[in-house]
Amino acid sequence: MADGTAEEEIDVTIPPSGEGCLECEQSGGWWVHLRRCAACGHIGCCDTSPGQHSTAHYTETGHALIRSFEPGEAWYFDFGTQEMFASGPDLAPPESRPESQSVPGPADRVPANWRELIH
Repeated sequence: MADGTAEEEIDVTIPPSGEGCLECEQSGGWWVHLRRCAACGHIGCCDTSPGQHSTAHYTETGHALIRSFEPGEAWYFDFGTQEMFASGPDLAPPESRPESQSVPGPADRVPANWRELIH
């Protein structure tokens, strides 16, 4: 993010789209970890999750920068360059999913054999 190009894709004023993966919530799915689009606030699930909705959001929109939406994590990842950054600008709150939310989650939708279903 040092060159400024990626920072142009960050909107620190937009709140996250919700507390969980937008597509998983709509379909009744579940996720392992959550990622937040730095451009539009879309919350998607990580590539370990069955839906891989964060990557799908990048593919559909071209929004390359994501930030972890996990408590205590502030790293960014750039899909375009495949670079990870330890930190970056603070985004509009909340900065993570609720700490009370299970991992994987949400608890009531995670199948007993979830480890067999992850990537």
